Amino acid sequence: MSTGPGVVLNHDNKNRPKLPPGLNVLTILTFIGCALQLLGALWNFFNAKKAYEEIDKTIEQMTAGGMTSLVKWMIGKPEHYREFITKSYEQKTPILLLGLSGIALCFFGAWQMRKLKKQGFTFYMIGEFLPFVSHVIIIGVLSLTGLGFVFYFFVCIALLFLLMYSMQRKNLIY
Repeated sequence: MSTGPGVVLNHDNKNRPKLPPGLNVLTILTFIGCALQLLGALWNFFNAKKAYEEIDKTIEQMTAGGMTSLVKWMIGKPEHYREFITKSYEQKTPILLLGLSGIALCFFGAWQMRKLKKQGFTFYMIGEFLPFVSHVIIIGVLSLTGLGFVFYFFVCIALLFLLMYSMQRKNLIY
């Protein structure tokens, strides 16, 4: 059977290619990750005021020795932490909207890849990096210092998933 110009491939339910197991697992993990990110984004949005109001208490615990050195290392300098929390509170709505946009793009991209559509990878890739880039633009380089440990952790997970999805691109046929 020729697949040249003018030939239409008819993939009905009987002839439709099966979803490869690796892609199946990745998309399921992505859906779970999207749900967790949604909960996290909403949690951060609704608790931003509380974190802002408790900055002084947290900094006092940091300087008085009420926190372990690991926590101090993860949070960073008190003045950076204060600025980070203040900007996060002041810009909580744009951060939420861009985060939700990224979640929606990742979900849609994974859904498209389950249908073996190549465009899904592009949507997924944009959705993965939109929140990171927008967070650095909105908060500034404070995103990369102190609490940047968490930021880098999630960037590494995003890169890992992009790598695994890129290895599955050969299975995307539409």
